[in-house]
Amino acid sequence: MAEHTSQTHGALSVEAQIEMVKRERRANSAWHKLSRNKMAVVGLVIVAIMVFMAVFAPLISPQDPNYVDMTKAFLPPGAEGHVFGTDNYGRDLLSRIIYGARISIFVAVGGTVFGAVAGVLIGLVAGFFGGIVDSVIMRIADGLMSFPFVLLALILMTILGQGTFNVILAIGIGNVPYFARLVRGQVHIVKNEEYCNAERVLGASPARILFTHILPNAISPIIVYFTLNVASAIISEAALSFLGMGIQPPTASWGNILSGGRTCLRTSPHIATVSGIFILLTVLGFNLLGDGIRDVFDPKQKQ
Repeated sequence: MAEHTSQTHGALSVEAQIEMVKRERRANSAWHKLSRNKMAVVGLVIVAIMVFMAVFAPLISPQDPNYVDMTKAFLPPGAEGHVFGTDNYGRDLLSRIIYGARISIFVAVGGTVFGAVAGVLIGLVAGFFGGIVDSVIMRIADGLMSFPFVLLALILMTILGQGTFNVILAIGIGNVPYFARLVRGQVHIVKNEEYCNAERVLGASPARILFTHILPNAISPIIVYFTLNVASAIISEAALSFLGMGIQPPTASWGNILSGGRTCLRTSPHIATVSGIFILLTVLGFNLLGDGIRDVFDPKQKQ
């Protein structure tokens, strides 16, 4: 009887240990770490709302964003059913903000994706092979980074011409050296680890070592920088559109809505204010989310 009781307690002890390990794993999962960061959750909610607004713009937009009615120009917020008022052409400002989210977020994410893919590949090659390859690539990257980002984007837009795709391309090219330098630094840390040396001894190709071992171990800072960089890309798109080199009217983007409102700041400040608030909120959301993701991937964060 005593032996049976001892076995039962032993089984319970093993089950309790297994359950404790499961709870610890759940507590240390990426989602649970992120959910414990209140500011990151706020950022995630903001980003989710903006993405929802962009994806479902045709369904939630109250009017055609390009419908012109000069008899209703410069209506203040709330007048005649226009929640945010109207712009200088009588177009519903809420509808243009909703459709502007689609363009601004698409351009920012597209430009960041382009910059990330090209920059990661270049950084992997430069960091892994080193020598003259590394020196040439990094000197070119240094040359691009010596220009202020918006100035470089303006130069590229002047060369490429106007259009949504060219805005994405300009923002992407401007981001390439930053991703390349980030990845190069990670490769220098990882490529001399024991498992990489073992792969070389076994005759693995450079491509296999890069994409099977080095890239997965360098992905965390890439994800963090990508999230934070989307916020910067939104500002860059708005700046280009504000200066008349980005998204061209009548296509709605937050930048050209802001640009249209600058000429009537004294009489109708709501036009520039509303678009500015949405740019601010979206950039804040991506920054808060990026900070939260950085904390999740930081091995020094124990709580």
